[in-house]
Amino acid sequence: MTETYITESEFETEIIGERLSSKLSSGDVIAMTGDLGAGKTAFIRGLARGLGYKGRVTSPTFTIVNEYIGGRLTLYHFDMYRLSSSSDLYDIGFDDYLTSGGICAIEWANIVSDAMPQSTIYININRNSDTVR
Repeated sequence: MTETYITESEFETEIIGERLSSKLSSGDVIAMTGDLGAGKTAFIRGLARGLGYKGRVTSPTFTIVNEYIGGRLTLYHFDMYRLSSSSDLYDIGFDDYLTSGGICAIEWANIVSDAMPQSTIYININRNSDTVR
């Protein structure tokens, strides 16, 4: 099943993430794709808020993974932008995260697409640009 949502702001993108969080359960994996600045981290901020996390949510571009603990489920926020392939996942213990009982939300999942579990939820965020005439 495919669903399409159109948002007009970063906040609206967060709301979509927050709504999805209520449908997630232990072990779910969300694989996100989209251009730089399209709203992937905003979506994950909404997920974290919906799960009850109260802290700051930022992209783990240089750390690869941020852990958001304190909500209904732990959220593991990955940014695969700096990885070259799924073979790099062994270095960060990716399999351990997948079996931890939390939720794994993965930005730039296309880089490691062959490592995604079969039950992965795929989300593509596109940025529409207005044409100025």
